[in-house]
Amino acid sequence: MSELQPELLLQAYAVGVFPMAEGRNDPRLFFVDPDNRGILPLDGFHISRSLRKTVRRRRFEVVWDRDFKGTIDGCAEATSRRPDTWINPEIRRLYLALYARGHAHSVESWQDGRLVGGLYGVRLGGAFFGESMFSRATDASKVALVHLVAKLKASGFTLLDTQFITEHLTRFGALEISREEYRERLATAIATPVQFDPAADDWPSVEALLQEATHTS
Repeated sequence: MSELQPELLLQAYAVGVFPMAEGRNDPRLFFVDPDNRGILPLDGFHISRSLRKTVRRRRFEVVWDRDFKGTIDGCAEATSRRPDTWINPEIRRLYLALYARGHAHSVESWQDGRLVGGLYGVRLGGAFFGESMFSRATDASKVALVHLVAKLKASGFTLLDTQFITEHLTRFGALEISREEYRERLATAIATPVQFDPAADDWPSVEALLQEATHTS
């Protein structure tokens, strides 16, 4: 059987479906098209007071695409809280191929020369599809998420897809919408031109986000 090609993966995202695996040791993939979709509204982002302080202290060096492979491997690794993940070798191969084509990106938190947290996802037009995140230091992935939202807003993106929502993501303002509404937003986002430069300095847009975002305790 021939391997799934990354171009087919982009076509799947464009119509609202995404791949998953049952576990990291299961070689099979399947595509998911949930009845309700999780999104994180870029104009309704919530940041707690404590996280604002952490971001402003700049405890982490936050960069894009320095170590995409290390980021996806960090998301795939087993932890006491997450003994298994859905990132199997085929998922890894496909997203590394998308990264090589400029369609996948990582947002990484570094500390003392070590990658300590971050996230990765797929970019298509003005839509960003968040895939997974990990943290080896307190707040490392949360700070990366703040930088992601700041750059997406500043670049003109209109959709940040989280696939599903979790209690963790609802604290940032994530919500569920119907499949039909999601597809409408997706079509608009994909057709939206953006000015996206992963190498550009995030800090001005991060500071603007900190000023605009909803305060939470």
